[in-house]
Formats: sequence, structure tokens, C-alpha cells
Amino acid sequence: MASNLASRPKKGVFDFLESRWAKFFFAIVAIQAIIGVTFESYIFGRFQDSLGDYRTGENEESDAQYMTIPTFLALFIFGFLYVLFLTWDALRWKNTIQIIGLCIANLALFVYTILQIDQIDRSISKLQSAGIFRPLAVHEAVWHACAPFLYTIPPVIGVATVAMSACAWQLYQEFAWDILKQIGADYRMKKRFLHYQIFIALLKFDFFFFLGFTIQFLVVVTGKTSIELGLTAAAIPVTIIILLCAAFFTQRENRVGMYAVILLFFGGLAYFLFKLVRIYSKSHGWHYTPVKRSLTAFAVMTILLILITIANAFICTSNFGNGLKTHLVKPKGRDPEKDDMNSFQMTDQKPQLTARMTID
Repeated sequence: MASNLASRPKKGVFDFLESRWAKFFFAIVAIQAIIGVTFESYIFGRFQDSLGDYRTGENEESDAQYMTIPTFLALFIFGFLYVLFLTWDALRWKNTIQIIGLCIANLALFVYTILQIDQIDRSISKLQSAGIFRPLAVHEAVWHACAPFLYTIPPVIGVATVAMSACAWQLYQEFAWDILKQIGADYRMKKRFLHYQIFIALLKFDFFFFLGFTIQFLVVVTGKTSIELGLTAAAIPVTIIILLCAAFFTQRENRVGMYAVILLFFGGLAYFLFKLVRIYSKSHGWHYTPVKRSLTAFAVMTILLILITIANAFICTSNFGNGLKTHLVKPKGRDPEKDDMNSFQMTDQKPQLTARMTID
């Protein structure tokens, strides 16, 4: 049998850079992150420098517009860094599914940066009308200073996405051989491992979109009660624990734990459907006006991801008890492969013949 995934040697932090295509893929994402974080940081600094002596708490609507731009920019900076981290993680563990997921996530980031342009323009206009900018920092000056960077980011991400997709195909072929050596030639086992990889990758992307939606809701959306605010803030650490438990229960093939996690996923699905309806309701929709488009995008993406995650959770649970666990969980105690190797070395020796003297 091929060697277990669990018993493979420890990977160094940058061992994955030995592969040429892995170097290219990581370099593309790193350059995108450097450009994106630099541009977004400049826009944030330029915006903050243009603000007058504004005090929050006096006008709820102005407060929401005031926090929209910093929230957007902070989310983008986190998004670029999180994609870079997931790239390192995927290349280090040779997770082909996560590599493909990163290409799709980068495409979503591309669409979101296009939405960012109009959103920031509207926010600057409304802040200028409210007199929040310093007298000299009129709307035109602030917008003209930020616009070139805002318009440059989408093409950078678009080119990076195309280049990442080209590298992903090469990495798919490269990693397929490593998976064959680790899992073996059993088609059914490889299929089970594929679903496991899909599920683990989905959990990582679920975290980003859930966090993005929640932060925008907490910081920008108005009309929240203290109870709603507290429950939403508490949902962040709880969600992290749920996602970690989902990965643990899948690896350990714990059916009860997986059924509990799936039930919680259905609860999360109901929550985001409720929020999506509320964004466009007549009674509460105006509270979401400053971030209506971005919240809609995040809510729709999160709903789709949760649906796919639930489907894969059921598939992974149905695969329990079919031998995949032995490839994922490191056995306790002595390593059977080492024992086999030692036993081979001891039994594969030719016995030494003792020299005898005979007297004819």
C-alpha cells in the first residue's frame, strides 16, 4: 500500500518552492497582494487625511457613511493577505482543490473591486455633502487622488487570475502524481480523498465570506439593537470553532459530530437567507443602504458556499468507515511503516556461514 498521508514527513515552511510552477503561482499571488495592499493603504491614508474634525454618534446615517470606506478598504487588505495565506497553505499541502478554489475566489475579488469603485465614489459624495471633509479637501480632490488606484486594482487582479488559472492546470498535473503515491491507485479511495479536500477547502472560504459579511454588518449597518449587536459579534468566535470542529470530525470520522455540524450549517443558511431578505425589505432596507450592494454580494456568495459545504459534508459522512481515515490520521505509538522497514532490513540479510575446518 502507498504510504499514508498522516505519516508523510514534516513539511518545511518553504519546501513547496522547490517546484517551478508552485514558485510561479506563489509569486503571482504575492505580487498581487503587494500591489493590492499598497494601493488600498494609500487610498485609506488619503481618505483619513482629508477628513475634518468629525465626531461620531451625532448622526447615525453620517456615521454609517463615515465608516463605509475604512471598512471596505480594511476588508480588501485582509482579503489580499488571506488569499496569500491560503496559497501558501494549498501549495504546502498540495491541495489541488484549494488551488482551483483560489482562482475562483480571485475572480470574486475582481468583481468586488469593480463594485468598490462606485461604492467609494458614492460615499465620498455623501460625506462631502455632510461637510465631513476639510474645506480644502473637496470631493473632486479626494476622488481624483484615489480614482487612479481604484481603477488600477481590477485589471491587476484580472491579469493575476488568468495567470493563476494557467499555473493551476500545471499544478493539477504535478500534484496528481503525488496524490497517487500517497493514496494509491484505488479509484474509490482517490474519490473519497477528493471530497475530503473539497470540504476542507470550502471551510476556509466559508470563513472569509462569513467574516466579511459580519464585519460590514457590525460596523456600517445602522438600526441594530444591543442584543443583535452582541449576538452577531459573538457569532464570529463561535463560527471559527464550528469550522474547526467540522474539519476535526471529518478527519476523525465522527458521525455524531458531523451531524451536529451539518445542523449548525443549516442554521447559518437560514440566518443569511433572513438577512438577504431583510436587506431589501421596506421596513429595514434603509439601514443597509451604505453597503447594500457589497452585503448582497457577500450574502449570496456565503449562501452558495454553505449549500455546497452541506452537500459535501453529507458525502464525506457517507464515506466514513471505508479506509480514508488511515490515510489522514497519524497512528499513535510506533510507526508501522518503520516497523515494516526494520523487519525487512533484519530478515533480508543472508545468514553468515561459519567457517569450519575439516580433517580429511
